[in-house]
Amino acid sequence: MIEFCNSRKSYKLYNCPITNWKYFFGIFPIDVINSDDDDEHEVGLQPRYLIKDKVFNLYRHFQLNPVLQPSIARINKNKILVFDGQHKIASLLWNGWKEFALKIYLNPEPQRLNDTNILAHDEFSQTRFYSSIMVAKLGTQFGKKFDNYKSIQDNCKKTEAGFIKYLKDSEKLTTQKVNEKFRSFLYNSVLDSVNNKVFSLVSKSNRGTTEHPLTIDMLKKSLLSNFIYIYPVEDDLASLHYKRDIEIDNVIMLFNIIFDEGLCKWDENKPESDTTQNKLNRMFRSKSIMAWSELLKDAVSAKLEIMDADEKAMLFYREWTEKDFDKIRNVIRRLFNWNIWSSPINSDIDRILSDNKSEIKRFLKDKGLTAGYLMGAPE
Repeated sequence: MIEFCNSRKSYKLYNCPITNWKYFFGIFPIDVINSDDDDEHEVGLQPRYLIKDKVFNLYRHFQLNPVLQPSIARINKNKILVFDGQHKIASLLWNGWKEFALKIYLNPEPQRLNDTNILAHDEFSQTRFYSSIMVAKLGTQFGKKFDNYKSIQDNCKKTEAGFIKYLKDSEKLTTQKVNEKFRSFLYNSVLDSVNNKVFSLVSKSNRGTTEHPLTIDMLKKSLLSNFIYIYPVEDDLASLHYKRDIEIDNVIMLFNIIFDEGLCKWDENKPESDTTQNKLNRMFRSKSIMAWSELLKDAVSAKLEIMDADEKAMLFYREWTEKDFDKIRNVIRRLFNWNIWSSPINSDIDRILSDNKSEIKRFLKDKGLTAGYLMGAPE
């Protein structure tokens, strides 16, 4: 029986099977609700002060959405002390609410309750609804802008495309500029991954060296632009249809196969007269990799039975099995085993690799490096 505001109300008591503490549920006016702060030489259970931005975001949220759970309190010295959900109450109060749903414990052990509350907000906090690593990376890369976009209460799904439009409008950027930022974000997600074996061979500057033969610009114009879907997608960021995480992992797997099948043999101390080193030099020159990357995509797409142009554009934006990657590995192995790469020094290939990409691609195809060959046809 609780007496407040010149009235009495009775509540059904429930029993916690773990602690044997009793608790009840009720709706109470703001006049009788207190925050569980330190008071009268007693330690309160409230672990943090109100955070202005969080209260404001919840205030906006509750203008359109229901309250899913009650705040949690205890009774101590004839006071109702809220220790979990104070941001919720503050935001609802801002929205004009006068009464609030509470779950209230009677005579709990304060220290045990405090430890449980801290763990609930730390180690055992709920899994983020946006569980995608790429969503987390978007937030890290674009910071407050992305948080603001996610919090917009417009009953519309949140997507990459929606965020890019929001970014463009809020920062007054040109379409070209915002697309450049987004593509760099995608490319860096591949290149900066600790799981990418090729990372150690990528130059920090835009000029290759004997130690770091690959450059970011070279990879952007070849493997990355061919195997990543570079446009923002319309898939809901919180749905299983959003597959950027999978796409990035697939591209990293592609890079790792290329490394394992031949690039791992790169040795800066070997002279150009070394057959293997000369072969890798030829394959990983800037215009050369740009040319054969297009042939590689054609072959991989056909090997995985992707023929539709739209589907081919999003080749890795889906799940592939180990068996599928075995097929991709065989294609890449054929690429490394193409005999012209191992031609003697000063052969025709050395001259042609100084031409533009189209001429190089034509030369490669004329000499037998075609999508058909990569798929298994004889040279």
